[in-house]
Amino acid sequence: MAFSATAATAADDVVATPAPVDVAPDWAFQATGYLWATGLNGNVSPFQRAPTLHVEKSFSDVMDDLNFGGFLNIWGRYDRFVLSGDLMYVDTTDSKAAGPLPALQIPGLPTLPAGAAIDATVDTQEFMATLQAGYRLIDADGFSLDALAGGRFWRISNDVAVAASHPLIGSVSASHRESFGWVDPVIGARAFFSLTDKLSVQGQVDIGGFGAGSDLTWSALATVNYIFTDTLSVSAGYKVLDVDYSRDGYVFDSRLSGPVVGLTYRF
Repeated sequence: MAFSATAATAADDVVATPAPVDVAPDWAFQATGYLWATGLNGNVSPFQRAPTLHVEKSFSDVMDDLNFGGFLNIWGRYDRFVLSGDLMYVDTTDSKAAGPLPALQIPGLPTLPAGAAIDATVDTQEFMATLQAGYRLIDADGFSLDALAGGRFWRISNDVAVAASHPLIGSVSASHRESFGWVDPVIGARAFFSLTDKLSVQGQVDIGGFGAGSDLTWSALATVNYIFTDTLSVSAGYKVLDVDYSRDGYVFDSRLSGPVVGLTYRF
C-alpha cells in the first residue's frame, strides 16, 4: 500500500576540512537524497472502519505499485546543539480482486451481501516528517554521541475505487477518499565512529508514540559512509521503520525494512 523511506546519511562529523569562509567553524549543515529498497509487512485499512487487510510485499512488489517517491534527510549542528529532519512523500496504487467476502459497508455503496465479488483499487499518498533537536553528549576524537527528541508526523490519504457484483444487488461501483494523520513524540540517539579520514560508520535509533499518536513507533538505521570531496559523500546501510497506529476506526500497522543508499552534500 505504501512505500516509505528514511535517510542514509554521511555524518557532518566525518569532515576534518576547513569550513566555507562565510560560515562559522562551529556550524555544519548537510542534505541527503536517498533511496530505500524497502519491503512492506503489516496490517492496514484503506478507510475508516474498513476491514483490516494484511499486506506483505517485497521491494519488487512495492516498485510495481509506485507512482512517485521523494526522500530527503537534513542535518545541522552548531557547537553541541544538533537538528535532524527526515521527509518522505510516496504515491502508490494497489489493485485487488477478492471474493467472496463477508458482508461489509463501503462508503458510497449499499451494504454488500456476504459473498459479493469485489474489485478494488487503492491509491495511497503517504507523507511523513520526523523532526528532532538534541545535544551532543560526547564529542571525542573519532567518536560522537547525540541525544535527540522531537516528533514524527504522519499523513495518509487513500482514494478507493470499488466495483462489486452479486445476484441480490447486480453490479455497483463507487469511489471514496479519506485522509487521516497523527503526531508521535519520539526520543532517540545518534552515534558516529570515524574509521579513517574518509571512512566512517554511523547509527541512529528512535522510539516513540507511547499512545499519544500511535501505540508505538521505532526506527533504526546503520550506515557506512565514504567521503569523496570536502562537500560530497555517499552512504550505504540498512533501515527499519515500524509504526503501530489503530485509532477511531483507522489502522496503519506496518514495518518497512531494507537497504538504503544516499548521496550527501555538505555546506
